[in-house]
Amino acid sequence: MTDLGEVLTTARRASGLTQEELATKAGVTQAALSRWENGLREPDEQSLEILARELGVTTRFIHHAGRVRGAMAVDAHMRRRATAQATVWKRLEARLNMYRMHANLLSEEITIRSDHRIPTFDPVDTAPQAAARMVRMQWGMPIGPVRQLVAWIEAAGCLVIEEPFGTTRVDGMSQWVNGQPLIFINSEVPTDRKRLTLAHELGHLVLHATEVVEEVEEQANAFAAEFLMPIEVIKPQIRNLRFEQLPDLKRQWGVSMAALIERAFRAGYLRPEQRTRMYKILSSRGWRTSEPISDELPPERPELVSVISDALHGRGLTENEVAGIAGFASPEVNRLFPRRGLRAV
Repeated sequence: MTDLGEVLTTARRASGLTQEELATKAGVTQAALSRWENGLREPDEQSLEILARELGVTTRFIHHAGRVRGAMAVDAHMRRRATAQATVWKRLEARLNMYRMHANLLSEEITIRSDHRIPTFDPVDTAPQAAARMVRMQWGMPIGPVRQLVAWIEAAGCLVIEEPFGTTRVDGMSQWVNGQPLIFINSEVPTDRKRLTLAHELGHLVLHATEVVEEVEEQANAFAAEFLMPIEVIKPQIRNLRFEQLPDLKRQWGVSMAALIERAFRAGYLRPEQRTRMYKILSSRGWRTSEPISDELPPERPELVSVISDALHGRGLTENEVAGIAGFASPEVNRLFPRRGLRAV
């Protein structure tokens, strides 16, 4: 598959279109589109312009994305349930790829300067818990609960993009290709779950930037637990954990009750039967699917994308120019830097 064909395929999947649907919209045969996507031939400029318009991008975006080394990264790190449908998470993975390529194109116009960076460690040499402690130390984070986690991540130059996934079975995903980290999170999940997802995906970026090992999810979970709940700090509160303590601990640490139970269990402070009993209480109250107090936690809202958007508009650029710089066909389809006044909150 040529790079251009790879871009067309990814853009189509991100739009939720089948080959047949895109071919019909573009007024071409499915056989021709299949040849283009598989790199057997390349479309002429007129056909490419039509395809780009139907996909909501510019021909400049397609050509640029096709030239970038490692243009389309596959197998994004992803926090999802086993029951998540492949068609759904593959579409979301494609959308993540598209956002990353829009950001890559934008980097030709604007440079992101960050206060910190996301360090990387080899999980063979560095345990996830040790990596979490070193990241906190390098970022100069206060001891104890993490306040405004997304702000810390964005301060390290990571783009965090949030939108509804249309499913609660996929929480988030991340990629780090060509030096640009990006986290894509589901806006439809409660704050406690979102925070754990952000920490989980940060763990992937820190530990799995260059090599994927078998225990990636377990390692990301271990990183997230230590990053959000440092054992040396939380230990006195979970050593003799009682179910009645969970609501107040959730308010303090900004994580779910289930995460607190797991933290105590993994640290060896809960026996298996105690853990099971607590989960049964959660289930009996309907809290396994929807915990209380989540709406009391301060929301985690990404701001870096909005800052970039304001900087572009501050240059006096029109909505059409902003969309074009990022590779979108029009302001109406510019989901990365939407028109001011229409930005999701």
